[in-house]
Amino acid sequence: MSEVIVEMSGRMAKSVEAFKNDLSRVRTGRASISILDDITVVAYGSTMPLNQVATLTIPESRMIALQPWDPQMIPPIEKAILKSGLGLNPVNDGKVVRLNIPQLTEDRRKDLVKQVKKIAEEFRVAIRNVRRDAIDTLKLQKKDKEISEDDLFKLQDDAQKETDIYIKQLDEVSASKEKEVMEV
Repeated sequence: MSEVIVEMSGRMAKSVEAFKNDLSRVRTGRASISILDDITVVAYGSTMPLNQVATLTIPESRMIALQPWDPQMIPPIEKAILKSGLGLNPVNDGKVVRLNIPQLTEDRRKDLVKQVKKIAEEFRVAIRNVRRDAIDTLKLQKKDKEISEDDLFKLQDDAQKETDIYIKQLDEVSASKEKEVMEV
């Protein structure tokens, strides 16, 4: 297989991984620590990720518990969570901050499914752009007589097959996330 196709395949695989990473931040009805990944806390004069100032656990299916290593960090943690826009209200008992994940309404679930579909489409476009770049590179190689016309058509076909594989992976991951979001 051509170096161009191998490189294209690697870039597509990275796109699928990035897609999975983005989807992990989409809130579902269940507690997931990954929804807190983007939250930063002002601690000791600098900004730090939430998971570096507290232990994050899921004691129940609809609750996340944050146990700060320093109890004085509770107010900044609460402030950061409230500012995050996740719509979660922190409750603290002096030692642990608890986040109750509310049941999603039907409308909210549908909005989240739309969001998942939008993210999936963005990544489909990204994968197609990777394919286009690879095919452009192959056409340049043909123009420079590095590959024959027959090789060009064969490699374009290979590029399309790889693209189809990665698009299918995206669709499977997307369908799985949509199903997870729609669960009551």
